[in-house]
This record gives sequence, C-alpha cells and structure tokens, in this order.
Amino acid sequence: MAEDTRQDKRASFSALTEHNTNGMARSSAVASSKSGASKKLVIKNFKDRPKLAENYTEDTWLKLRDAVGAIQNSTSIKYNLEELYQAVENLCSYKVSPTLYKQLRQVCEDHVQAQIKQFREESLDNLSFLKRMNRCWQDHCRQTIMIRSIFLFLDRTYVLQNSLLPSIWDTGLELFRTHIVSDSGVQKRTVDGILEQIELERNGETVDRSLIRSLLGMLSDLQVYKDSFEERFLIETNRLYAAEGQRLMQQRDVPEYLHHVARRLEEENDRIMSYLDQSTQKPLISCVEKQLLGEHMTAMLQKGLSTMLDGNRVTELCLLYQLFSKVKGGLPTLLQFWRDYIKSFGGEIVCTPEKDKDMVQDLLDFKDKMDNVAQNCFARNEGFINAMKEAFETFINKRPNKPAELIAKYVDSKLRAGNKEATEEELERILDKIMIIFRFIHGKDVFEAFYKKDLAKRLLVGKSASVDAEKSMLSKLKHECGAAFTSKLEGMFKDMELSKDIMIQFKQHMQNQSEPSNIELTVNILTMGYWPSYIPMEVHLPPEMVKLQEVFKLFYLGKHSGRKLQWQPTLGHAVLKAEFKEGKKELQVSLFQTLVLLMFNEGEEFSVDEIRAATGIEEGELRRTLQSLACGKARVLNKNPRGKDVEDGDRFNFNNDFKHKLFRIKINQIQMKETVEEQVSTTERVFQDRQYQIDAAVVRIMKMRKTLSHNLLVSELYNQLKFPVKPGDLKKRIESLIDRDYMERDKETPNQYHYVA
Repeated sequence: MAEDTRQDKRASFSALTEHNTNGMARSSAVASSKSGASKKLVIKNFKDRPKLAENYTEDTWLKLRDAVGAIQNSTSIKYNLEELYQAVENLCSYKVSPTLYKQLRQVCEDHVQAQIKQFREESLDNLSFLKRMNRCWQDHCRQTIMIRSIFLFLDRTYVLQNSLLPSIWDTGLELFRTHIVSDSGVQKRTVDGILEQIELERNGETVDRSLIRSLLGMLSDLQVYKDSFEERFLIETNRLYAAEGQRLMQQRDVPEYLHHVARRLEEENDRIMSYLDQSTQKPLISCVEKQLLGEHMTAMLQKGLSTMLDGNRVTELCLLYQLFSKVKGGLPTLLQFWRDYIKSFGGEIVCTPEKDKDMVQDLLDFKDKMDNVAQNCFARNEGFINAMKEAFETFINKRPNKPAELIAKYVDSKLRAGNKEATEEELERILDKIMIIFRFIHGKDVFEAFYKKDLAKRLLVGKSASVDAEKSMLSKLKHECGAAFTSKLEGMFKDMELSKDIMIQFKQHMQNQSEPSNIELTVNILTMGYWPSYIPMEVHLPPEMVKLQEVFKLFYLGKHSGRKLQWQPTLGHAVLKAEFKEGKKELQVSLFQTLVLLMFNEGEEFSVDEIRAATGIEEGELRRTLQSLACGKARVLNKNPRGKDVEDGDRFNFNNDFKHKLFRIKINQIQMKETVEEQVSTTERVFQDRQYQIDAAVVRIMKMRKTLSHNLLVSELYNQLKFPVKPGDLKKRIESLIDRDYMERDKETPNQYHYVA
C-alpha cells in the first residue's frame, strides 16, 4: 500500500526542459493534483556579471586617491562617501583587492613619511614638541578612521580573508610607529618631554594631564610603551625617590615623614588612574615603597617608634602599620622593634625600686595602652598580640618576686574597705586586668603568700570592702591556678563563716550565765594550716578580758574536745568608750592600743618603760602603737617632748582636750599597715616553702627513676617546679638530700645519683 502511494507521488511531477537565448537550460516543473488545480515553480540562473569599462579601475582609483588626499590634508572631499564606498565594493568584486590594498598602503605611507619633517625643528621647546606630536597623532587617528570607513568593504573581505595582512587601522599604526615614533630623535624627545612633565608635576607644578594621557596612550597603542617609556620612567622614579628618601629622613621627624610617604603613594596611584598604563602600577608602587620605606625601615623605627608609642600617636601608628605591611619584611621588622620597646619600657617600670609604689598601676596603664595600639593600630594582628604577651612575661620576671608581692598589695588596696574610687563594675574590671598581669608572673607562690597575709588582715580586722568582690577574686585565682592554689584561701572564708555561727551560740550561752559580762567578746576561730603563721606574743590583758577568754575556752572545748586554742593578740581589736572635755566618743582601736589606753584609767602619766612593763607588748610593736596614739591624726595621748618618733625617755599623758567631728573614730589603721619585719618574714617563708618543694620534687623523681644523671634530674625539676629557680639553688638542695641520706652519688660517675630506699 505504501509502495503504491510513492508511485502516485512520483507520477504527479513532470519535468519540462526549454532552452533560453543564453544557451542555459531552464527547467520548470508542473505540479498537478487530483483536484485538477496546477501551480508553476520556475528556477532561474544568475545573470552574467556585466563587464567593467576599460579604464574603470584606473579612474576609480584616482577618485579614491583624491578622497584619501583630501582626508589627509583636511580639505573637503569632492565625492559622495556612499559613492566612494560603492566604488571600493565594485573594485573588490572584480578581484582588484590586492592592487587596491597595496596602492592605499603606499599613499598612506608617503603621507606619514612626509610628517617626520615637522619634528626635525631644533627650536621647539619640549612642551611645544609634545603638543605638535599629539596633534599629529590625533590627526593621524582621525584620518585613518575616515579612510577605513571608505575602504570598509576591502577591510572586511580581502583583508579579513588574508590573516597575514594587517587591517587598515593596524596598517596606520604600523606606519606611524615605523616612520615617526621609531625615529630615535623623535622618540627620545617625546619620552624626555613626558618625563619632564611628570617630574614637574611631582615637584608640585600643574601640568596638562590630558596631553600626557594622550601621548602615553599613543605609545601604548603603538606597542612601544614598555620599551621606550616605562623602563626610563622607572629608572627616573627610582633615582628621584632614592634621593628624596635620604634627604627627608635627615630633615623630618618620623610622623611627618610617614604622612609624606602616604601622600606620595596616593599621588602615584592617582597618576596611574589619570594617565599611566595599568601595567606600570605594580613596578611603580613597588619602586616608591622600596625607596621611601624599604631602604629606611630600621632607621625610621629607631628614630621614631618609641616617640610615637610614648606619645600614643594612634593615627601615625596606624599609618606606620599600613605602610610597613606593604613592604617585604616590613611587619617582621616592626614586630621586633615593638617587642623590644615593650621589654625596655616595662623593664624600666619593674626594675626601678623608686617606682615600686606605682609599679602595678603603671603596668596596668602600660598594658591598656599597648592593647589599644595592638587593637586599633596593628589591626589585631595575632603575631603582634603574642609578641606583646611574650615581652610582658619577659620583663615582669626580670626582677623576681617583687612584682608578685606588689600585685598582691595592689589587690589588697582595691578590696579594702574605704576604697571609694570604684563601683562594683569598675572593681570587677580592675580585677580582670590584674589577672592578665598576674598570668605573666612565674613566682605565683610569692603572690599567694602576700595575698593570703593581706586577706587575713581584711577578714580579721573587718576591713574587707565586699564579700562578693573577695569571692570573685578567689574564683578568678582558682580558674587561673587551679583548686590547690586557692584551697587555703577558701578555708579562711570557711573559718570566718563557722566563727559567726559559733559566736551566735556563744552569745546565747553568755545570756544564760548568772554573771553576764559588761564586755562583748567576738572570737574568730582560725584553722592553723589555712592562715598565715603569726609569732606568738604574750601580753598582759586586764582581768576582765582574761576571765572572758577562759569562759570562751571552756565553752568551745566543751563542744570540740581534743582541740587546742592558742590566742593571737596581734590582729585583735576593740571599741573603747572615752570621755573628753568635748564629750563622749567611741574609739575603734587595736588590742595593743586598747591595753595602752586602759592604763590611763589608773594614772595620769607613764613612761615608755612603764607602759612596756605593764602591757608586755614587744618593743617595736609598742613604739608603733604609741606613735599611732600620740603622733597620728587622732592624738588621744600627748607625748612629751613632742616629735614624730618615740624615744626611750618620752612620757605620755591622756589628751583631755582631744576634739573630733565624728563620734566613732578609727585609730586602728595601724593594724592594716605592713611592717618591714612582716614583709621580710613573708618573703623568707616563701623561700623556705620553695626549699621544701624542691626537696619533695627531687625525692619524688629519684624514687620513680631510681638512678638519674645530674642534667636529667635538673631538667625534670624545671618541668615540675612552678616557680623560677637558679641551677645553683637546685645543686644546694641535692647536696642537702645526699647529706641526709635520701640519695647518693655513683662511686664511679660522680654526676650520677642513686635513690636510697
């Protein structure tokens, strides 16, 4: 069925062939359908191309040449541009393209060659020469575009099909490059003129930027920019900035010099945006940075870094960091100088005993200042922050123990009652800052000893500003150094809380007594191991006090059998009621002050020796006590003769004329003051503890290793000990342990030790 259909379809077309006058066969097909309607489809051949007139090519070329000449001479073209375009198309259609291309090139070349004469004039100054060159180039470009628009058909057919032939535009560039710009005299004068203009601009004069932009664009288009201009330009730039850098480093201070460098870099970047080729940017900026920064990095930092840091010149320090980050090796050099500055400045704070009073505050201020510089000027660079920490750790441990002691005292001054400088938030912030400084200290045991001594005074004399602040500091120390570090300090707080509970029970016990006392006694029960050790001192208490002590002792031991109570009068205090001419007052005094003042109930005047005999107070402590009562702000006693110091022959009497605006007067600040003896004994106690720790560590290591060389033992000790120690001290402790038969030397190798079980 399908086959029949195909046959029908084939049968419905018939081909008719006729001959036309041209001798070409013309075929027509007649289509018929079953319905009888018919349609004729005729396909014709192209007509023959008409032949060109004999002189058509020559005449047309003359027309075109005239038009090109008119364009080159900037005169009016006689012919219609459309007509000229059509003429080119006609010539190309009749295979005349190669000849036409050659003729056009020759005409253009002749014209360009003729242009060179105007640049031979010696009388022209550089600027006029540049303007003439620019005019010639602009004219050439405009003319080439006009010529190309007429010969566009040639450009898009013949030239496009021949890959070896340059386009009309490229031919124009090639001719200009070959006959004008490649002329050594012309090129030299052009480049010299451009460099002169740039130098004038660098020296602050105004120049025609559009002229420079146009001429550099010309060199770039002609592909001679790099060889003819850029190399010389960079050499000149290098020379200029090398000389400028040397000169200004001598004449200006560093901040001023930095601003100058930043301005120069900005100017050069502006030149790149305005008229230089983008390819020049990297070598140009690199050249400026090298000559103005790279060559003078060390000199700049030696001359100006410490001045800028001392003066907190934030803007200049930001600029310094930005500029140095652009130069190879800039930031590592800056980092080294920054580290050295911190070590030097901090070392001066720590190692100058005259500045001890303000050392901690100075360290905090210095740390704040350096943090600010690292955050805001050095872009929070991790390397700089780590270098700062390392420098702080180095200088703060240059002077062993003293910074730790002073930090503990500084914390004491902030946590003591009467410190009205700070709110709770500010106090918390100060403690956080203190902890940062504390982290840098190696001998933390010194801090612990002094902190513990001061904390004991604050708790026992009731001078702590805030329990919350105390506990906050304790938790910071625990977080930093671990629970072992703070266990004794926590024990002190526990003792104070237990003492409060015991005192509530004792008061109830006293109320049930048949003979209630007219003196109110408060006792703090201290666990021996937690608190600082106090030198026992036997003083002569009034009978009423002795009786009360016995009552309390019986009460306490009745509840806690097997314990031993030892009374410590050193930090005891009392409130005395006193009558003066002005009226009644209450005096808040230490126990030693109490014993002295109570003597004046029995007599009018006493000598130092009489007071010592009656009270039993130790010599140095008695002198301090009398000084506080007779030579301080609140002079409850009169000293005869007058003077600041207490001498052996001095006599004291009660000052009945004493006046004060307050009803309750605190005279017991003396208890909070640290004596030289206290300071020395605390330091000695730390060193004693260290010796025990070294001994324990040596025995522990030797017990585990059994046999060890001296060097390995010392190395292991350094790993285990948490405080700084000298090799000589370790050697002494090892010798001591050998003497006490904990270990022995090897008989053959004296540098080897054996553990003695």
